[in-house]
Amino acid sequence: MRHFAACLLAGSSLFVSVAAHAAVPDGPTGTQPTAEEPATESDIVVIGKGETRQVQQLGAQDIAELVPGTSPLKAIEKLPSVNVTGADPFGAYEWAQRVSIRGFNQNQLGFTLDGIPLGDASYGNVNGLHISRAIISENIAETRVSQGSGSIGTQATNNLGGTLEFTSRDPAREFGLDANATLGSDDMWRTFFRLETGELGEGGPSAYVSYVHSDTDKWKGWGSQRVNQVNVKAVAPLVAGLRAVGTFDFSDRRENDYQDLSLGMISRLGYKWDNISNDYATAIRLADIANNIDRFNNSTGAAGPDGRSDITGNAPSNPAAGTTFPAPFQTLDDAYFNAAGLRQDYLASVGLETTDDSAVHGQLKGYYHSNHGQGIWYTPYVNSPSGVPMSIRTTEYDIRRKGVFGDIGTRFGFNDLTVGAWYERNDFRQARRFYGLDSRTEPTRDSLDFQHGAFATQWDWQYRTDTFQYYVQDKLGFGPLTVNLGWKGFAVTNKANPIVGGGLAGGRIRVADWFQPHAGVAYELAPGAELFAGFTQVTRAFVASATTGPFATTQTGFDALLSGETRLKPEQSDTYELGGRFHAGPFTGSLAGYYVNFRNRLLGVTTGAGIVGNPVILQNVGDVRSLGFEATGDLKVGAGFGLFASYSYNDSTYRDDVHTTATVGGVATPVTIATADKTVVDAPKHMLKGEVTFDRAGFAARLGANYMSKRYFTYTNDQSVDGRVVVDATLGYRFDLGGRSLEIQGNVTNLFDKKYVSTIGTNGFGNSGDNQTLMVGAPQQFFVTLKAGL
Repeated sequence: MRHFAACLLAGSSLFVSVAAHAAVPDGPTGTQPTAEEPATESDIVVIGKGETRQVQQLGAQDIAELVPGTSPLKAIEKLPSVNVTGADPFGAYEWAQRVSIRGFNQNQLGFTLDGIPLGDASYGNVNGLHISRAIISENIAETRVSQGSGSIGTQATNNLGGTLEFTSRDPAREFGLDANATLGSDDMWRTFFRLETGELGEGGPSAYVSYVHSDTDKWKGWGSQRVNQVNVKAVAPLVAGLRAVGTFDFSDRRENDYQDLSLGMISRLGYKWDNISNDYATAIRLADIANNIDRFNNSTGAAGPDGRSDITGNAPSNPAAGTTFPAPFQTLDDAYFNAAGLRQDYLASVGLETTDDSAVHGQLKGYYHSNHGQGIWYTPYVNSPSGVPMSIRTTEYDIRRKGVFGDIGTRFGFNDLTVGAWYERNDFRQARRFYGLDSRTEPTRDSLDFQHGAFATQWDWQYRTDTFQYYVQDKLGFGPLTVNLGWKGFAVTNKANPIVGGGLAGGRIRVADWFQPHAGVAYELAPGAELFAGFTQVTRAFVASATTGPFATTQTGFDALLSGETRLKPEQSDTYELGGRFHAGPFTGSLAGYYVNFRNRLLGVTTGAGIVGNPVILQNVGDVRSLGFEATGDLKVGAGFGLFASYSYNDSTYRDDVHTTATVGGVATPVTIATADKTVVDAPKHMLKGEVTFDRAGFAARLGANYMSKRYFTYTNDQSVDGRVVVDATLGYRFDLGGRSLEIQGNVTNLFDKKYVSTIGTNGFGNSGDNQTLMVGAPQQFFVTLKAGL
């Protein structure tokens, strides 16, 4: 089938190319493909004119009207089929932030910034960094979302679903200074400035440097979330049609965590229940009680060895504490003392880009990314050497990525032929360590400090991933008809070598797929009206990590994945799209339908509570089918008013039951999990988003509403969270000060103080039953920002 498709694609490309040259002579009389229409400040969403797939863009203004410091991902939640959730008002708290598109989660989406690959945007990212750490939101010029699998030129090997491509703003041509300051709920304060050099000489180089500091208390519980970040960008014209570009980012993010909840906990303890980070004495008492519970007095049903706790496996640490948890606690996992995520990143790039007046188009860039991170948890399951019945457990991340990518293309006749390639080497080190506490009366370590002086290392691994990808694309224009034909291919090799094995797997695994075809057409029916259709096939490479992917299991389990009937196959998707776009006067709209066949879905089956971190068992659990359609409309009403709405329907279902084993009485017993025809987790069937905007005489206002229907958080669909509507509002005024700018902006998030479950799956998804994997949404919050520029 692959060979037939390759021949068909190559033959079609050759036929169309020859036909193009035969039909119309070269030179000025030849009609070129229609160019993308530029965005205007009044556009809410730019719908991709001339694109052969579903593509939509947002400009800098969409982010500017949100609370400063809001994640760039939150700005795209208005788009159809895009599901963005979080536990804070900014959508920036990384443990809880999730984005899914058409039923694909963020691990299956591609993310880039100025073409630089950002990995999969997961919390424990092993091959990149989150967009909020890669760039300050005020420095984003454009966000481009492809709800399908996206452009074949995207630097990503995991984009089974859509792609999110972010572009940084260029330096201004004039000298200037922009600054803003924000105050708000929960003692939130944030300051930002950007200094522009302007052009150094007429048509000369230019640059900017910007800095942000943000600090806010958590909206519930105790703790802080702090960010310090620096962005630098410089451009320098070299010769006609060519310029040099360099970027640099430093980010230091330190966040105290919110407690993961279950539906039962929310019902029993309330939406505002959280970790007890202000009550060290109670945290120690709970650990003492858990250490006292064994089969001889208050069995939990899982008897431990004589004299050892059924819960922690530890010996009693304070027999006088008794065996009964104080109200309202019922389990040791109801609340922990504290937890935090610490990430420090450096990201730099330098390269060449062609400009619009060049006869060829292309780029060549090199980049380097360094990350040091710790996920911190005060665990009551491991005692400190001092005898304190609690210690600090960390998952530690160190990434050193270096890579280069580029492409070059030119137009001849009706052809716009482009070839490109990308290479990356990622040296990643991951460890699980424990750090001691020295006092039963006060914590002796700060949760927002990087920890040093571990007393134990559970495991410590070095991983190396080499990625090579190339693509070929030909865009052909025949008057009203545009045809895109091309393919990409890649080879990704993962290696794992132990420093401290800890029972995990080492070895080598490789995925190579040299032909992943992309094809599409767009046809202009009349000025402002066009149809489009496309097909894309994508393979997802494996990742190398101790906590996810094929190495996150035992050596026996990994070896079984490399041979025989259990040999691991990479995930793959086929995406078919068909739609239309329309623009007339004040209205712009689109309507698209899609069918996705997702094959070889890999599921990491965990054993025990998610936070404990037991090895997973990775297995192929069959296929997923997605059917749906999307509608978008943008209407400029007049008198400064605008309306925007998007609706999406998505039916994503598992096609197969899951066949696994369970140990019963020491014997492995086959088990079938009835997942066939069940709805994919965290995939709402209905999403409706809308905005009313006003911009006139210095006043600007926006009222936005976001509805999504019920979502399941178990594979058998026996547990779900209700649908909800969340409303946000913005009101601002720009003062007319001649050459200077001054603006005051007020924001209210969750305007009607809706209580709802926001993120699901923070600790993964189970087959059935309630579990601790939910985050509730932030309540009503108020913010005011003063913006100034000169």
